[in-house]
Amino acid sequence: MRIISLLPSATEIVCGLGLRNQLVGVTHECDYPADVAELPKVTQTLIPHDASSGEIDSLVRERLKTERALYSLDMAVVERLRPDLIVTQALCDVCAVAESEVQSAACSLPGTPRVINLEPTSFADVMQCIRQVGEAAGCLSRAEAFIAQLQQRVDAVAARSASIKTRPSVMLLEWIDPPFCAGHWSPELVSLAGGREAIGVAGARSVTTAWEQIVAANPEVLMIACCGFDIERTMQDVPILKSYPGWETLACVKNDRVYAVDGSAYFSRPGPRLVDSLEILANALHETVHPLPGGLPAAQKVR
Repeated sequence: MRIISLLPSATEIVCGLGLRNQLVGVTHECDYPADVAELPKVTQTLIPHDASSGEIDSLVRERLKTERALYSLDMAVVERLRPDLIVTQALCDVCAVAESEVQSAACSLPGTPRVINLEPTSFADVMQCIRQVGEAAGCLSRAEAFIAQLQQRVDAVAARSASIKTRPSVMLLEWIDPPFCAGHWSPELVSLAGGREAIGVAGARSVTTAWEQIVAANPEVLMIACCGFDIERTMQDVPILKSYPGWETLACVKNDRVYAVDGSAYFSRPGPRLVDSLEILANALHETVHPLPGGLPAAQKVR
């Protein structure tokens, strides 16, 4: 089978299922496992590489008005790769190629490859996506075994968290300019890790959040997980965050409990590494209860 992935998370799922040798094309953003960088890129973006966070937000909002995605297919590459299966998504309106464009492309290709849409809004949905890819690729039993391995790690964190008496209020911040609270699976991760999400709602979309609301919530822990940004890029926007009125009065700032994590690789990528995200978050919230597994980066203190 020849598989094209139109999502970094789908690429990780495909590879996690042991199907790396069947993956023939990926997006320009796919970067894990590292060797997928060698594969042909089937997408391109309209976002300038040097755009500021505010500019990216404005561009996203403008594209939403026109119902056009910020990413497009390189049909010449897609046609050359002759896929049997295309894995895409319908969850986010702007962070991947539009579903309609993918369906249209599939219909125009010889053999009409199968298209599956991944649309997770919860942690359980992410596990179901793994099952969905496994079924489409003809390796459902392998998918079930992979899910069981991931769930075992999640259950281990939940079991340790069960003994925690004092759970800090936590805000997962998905964007800085303007501020966004994190929805979807993120509040579930906070709960499993031994915290209480201060603003975000499990299963709901991530939404623009008035800074005044964040000040009123006064989170004891602030976890900055900017969507699509690694820690280095996130840290460039921290001065914007510190410039907001009332920053110094926040409990998380006073108690030195503001952290930055790689939102691109972990928290905003709904694939197998959401379990890594949970373990990173749990370690940051309760270091003595949740040891950080080897090979995972600790959340970085922001001062």
